[in-house]
Amino acid sequence: MFPFLSASIVHLPDLITDLGLILITAAIAVLLFRIMKQPLVLGYLVAGFLASSEFDFFPTVKDVNSVKVWAEIGVIFLLFSLGLEFSFKKLVKVGGTASITAFTQIITLVTLGFFTGQFLGWSKMNSIFLGVILSISSTTIILKTFDELGVKSQKFAGNVIGSLIVQDIIAILMMVLLSTVAVSQQFSGMELVQSVLKLIFFLTIWFVVGIFFIPTLLKKAKHLLTDEMMLIISLALCLLMVIFAANVGFSPALGAFIMGSIIAETTQAEHIEHLVKPVKDLFGAVFFVSVGMLIDPNTLLEYAFPVAVLTLIVIFGQSISSSIGSLLSGQPLKQSIQSGMSLSQIGEFSFIIATLGTTLKVTSDFLYPIVVAVSAITTFTTPFMVKFAEPFSVFVEKKLPKRWVKRIQLYSSNTEEIKSLSNWQIVMRSYLTQVVLHSIIIVAIILLSSTFILPLVENSKFGNAIAALITLIILSPFLWALSLRRVAVKQVQILLEQKKHYGPIIMLVLFRIALSLFYVGFILNTFFSAGIAAIAFLIAIGSYILFPKKLHAVYHKIEDHFMTNYNDREIKKENKRQNTLSPWDGHMTEFDIAKESNLAGKTLEELKIREQFEINIASIKRGEVVINIPLRTERLFPGDEISVIGTDKQVKEFKIYLDKNEIDVAEKVVETDIILQKLELKNRVCIGKSIRESQIRENTHGIIVGIERNGKRTLNPESHLVLEESDILWIAGEKKKIAAFLRS
Repeated sequence: MFPFLSASIVHLPDLITDLGLILITAAIAVLLFRIMKQPLVLGYLVAGFLASSEFDFFPTVKDVNSVKVWAEIGVIFLLFSLGLEFSFKKLVKVGGTASITAFTQIITLVTLGFFTGQFLGWSKMNSIFLGVILSISSTTIILKTFDELGVKSQKFAGNVIGSLIVQDIIAILMMVLLSTVAVSQQFSGMELVQSVLKLIFFLTIWFVVGIFFIPTLLKKAKHLLTDEMMLIISLALCLLMVIFAANVGFSPALGAFIMGSIIAETTQAEHIEHLVKPVKDLFGAVFFVSVGMLIDPNTLLEYAFPVAVLTLIVIFGQSISSSIGSLLSGQPLKQSIQSGMSLSQIGEFSFIIATLGTTLKVTSDFLYPIVVAVSAITTFTTPFMVKFAEPFSVFVEKKLPKRWVKRIQLYSSNTEEIKSLSNWQIVMRSYLTQVVLHSIIIVAIILLSSTFILPLVENSKFGNAIAALITLIILSPFLWALSLRRVAVKQVQILLEQKKHYGPIIMLVLFRIALSLFYVGFILNTFFSAGIAAIAFLIAIGSYILFPKKLHAVYHKIEDHFMTNYNDREIKKENKRQNTLSPWDGHMTEFDIAKESNLAGKTLEELKIREQFEINIASIKRGEVVINIPLRTERLFPGDEISVIGTDKQVKEFKIYLDKNEIDVAEKVVETDIILQKLELKNRVCIGKSIRESQIRENTHGIIVGIERNGKRTLNPESHLVLEESDILWIAGEKKKIAAFLRS
């Protein structure tokens, strides 16, 4: 009856059927959890549990090993995305407040977790992993909770986010240390020190080399790269660093995180983050589903008591320790309690660390499902902890003795004085940074030279001399910087004015020179015998003395290139701010027109936005089409993105107007071809005409957004204003057309 059924059935690989099952189950689960307004991570965990062999009602995943491979890829892309959101500048800006909060929490929870594991009769390795697992809060869960509750703009949220940044860095470090401890199966202080030094060495090299080359590569190739190519290059760089990290003995996740943090310093960071997000979401979902698949209900029943105990430790231990840490850093009582109660959960990093223990086969099978259960419970409690943090802080403040509250307020107000650095501290920090950074670069170049250059030339007659010469030439600017480059000039000058500091300053300079000479001798000794090395040493020193200006110029060229790449993203943002009519407090802001907006379908002339709010609409983005300097007859449609130019006050009033008209507002940085150009009207034919009669709009396809007359500045002038010879105009429009108008 149905002949097509008799045809041979194509057999799909288990990998495809398993992936399909995982994604279908995950889709259903997250839809249900979205309706219940619960975190999606929980939905993925439930989906994994339903797709596991422990639950027979639904189809079961056949090849668990393949899913584990997908999950490892998920961890890599999760960490890569976290790196893209992270910035080394952010870590510097976080300052002591978030650092003290994070360190207090981690030290307290690692200690509590370890002793709790010992109390429960677990092995030392289980207890160590447990302590680390319980100490790291969940960035994903906290950020989603903040968004849902609308508290991300509150002051305490900045401390929480800063603390999460510090925690992520410490978590990466602890993963490396745990791997060392797991392999050696013992607490060797020397091995831990070696691991930390090795980590610092490779992190510095990766970061310096990455910042020096990758932003330049992306900048030079920007005009050639489509979104598809940009995505492929980004993922390729990520996996390349993953391979490097694995080859030198570090976690692949560390490599992914480092590459993400390097790309985060480029001008393409936001764009790449947007492109990578679907990939991260896909593999992240597979990772969390695979975590859910490892939930064993029998294990949970058997270990119900440890789950309950550890849940209480996470909720109360993290809340109290983070609150104390925030207080110690000088935050007010209310904000400290809000910060502490927000950090009371574990999440993605805890899963990753638990996975590390399972992969290394140093933790027991019961630890993983216990961690998942604790994470699931604390994920449910997080929104309530954040919501009730403020009323609870008011309650605590009322119950505490008044003298305690006054002392906390006094301590908080005096912390700024404690944070200030003396001249000696600034000088020592600068000298230490100089010595450590350049020493790492020099040692890395020597190792690379002896590994790759020397084997190529050592069999030739002058092979060693050639290798040594190449190495010294490459190293020469860094050796000059290590020995003679001036740092903290202002502070050193102040200290030298006091005779008692003269000796220590001279000793610091001599130490740097001696260290540079040591590296030169070490290089030559690597390539020559002792006698020849001594002669070559004198020749090398003579060269450095004869060509100091040349070395100075070369080093500064290298440094300028590095600093340009390092600061390029911020410079671009600053240029945008400066290019947004800063003298008038004007700036460009982008708003989205929602589908339900009652402004949709109306022309700009009908809306009279210019007349009502004294702002100009610079562009309308409609899908892939951008309408620059739209005409009055242009209509707004649902989904349009409009860019407006105005002052803070004008934009704020316009935003209120949009909210009343049921528009979803999303302010963001504008990527546009529109520029703001300054124009002096001397000897222009438009003098004596009104703005409308001058035909400037028609000739430049732009609008006059500012005018300066006799020192008085006016933003968005009226079209009937008559232009005078002394006027200075600011025109917003397309770069090429404005340039053509200026040449005419």
